[in-house]
Amino acid sequence: MWRIGTVVALHDETATARTITLEVPEWPGHLAGQHVDVRLTAANGYSAVRSYSIASAPNSERRVELTVERLPDGEVSPYLTQEVAHADRLELRGPIGGWFVWDSHQTEAVQLLAGGSGIVPLMAMIRSRAAAGYLAPFRLLYSVRDSQSILYRDELQSMSDQGSSVAVTYAYTRTTPKDWPRPPGRIDAALVAQSTWSPDLSPTCYVCGPTAFVETASNLLTASGNHAKRIKTERFGPTGE
Repeated sequence: MWRIGTVVALHDETATARTITLEVPEWPGHLAGQHVDVRLTAANGYSAVRSYSIASAPNSERRVELTVERLPDGEVSPYLTQEVAHADRLELRGPIGGWFVWDSHQTEAVQLLAGGSGIVPLMAMIRSRAAAGYLAPFRLLYSVRDSQSILYRDELQSMSDQGSSVAVTYAYTRTTPKDWPRPPGRIDAALVAQSTWSPDLSPTCYVCGPTAFVETASNLLTASGNHAKRIKTERFGPTGE
């Protein structure tokens, strides 16, 4: 069923990405890793539906956060990142998905691998872990174009500074920060071996991002000794919408 969410907060994560916080009175709750459909309807009756991952941890306030990356040729993302305003109402359907999820009953080590805006559902897992007081460490390998493309940069930095046991490793594909120890490039076997959990720990791995990134990352995890059944993937097409 479709539900109405009211925009109660907006936050620009980067120059092209915005987090939209919606209050949804009849929201049934969600698990970290699920997504929703958003439907926009024009005055002439034309409607467009797009799926977006939920960025927020489950909460009692019935609030849902969506982080949307703007695409120049998109039908929906330009509106959501540039035009939607406080108190606007959006149609939501969900939560959707039951396989690419994490909950606090899991006790095994967790490895997260994100490409670009693929960080969104993984951030929901990190936030859910914190909200539940879950102490087992997570590791995150996050591939981005440059430092200005990092979503949730301050939050991730704060967790790292506070020793929250969420270890974050960045892979910059276009431009690196000054004195960065690794040249620009995509993730490879050496980086996976250096920054992810040992396969001997049998971690559950969550991989999210563009299709090419997900395929590469999954193959690297398998080649390093991780069992394919412990690798969960979520991918989006070339448009990201």
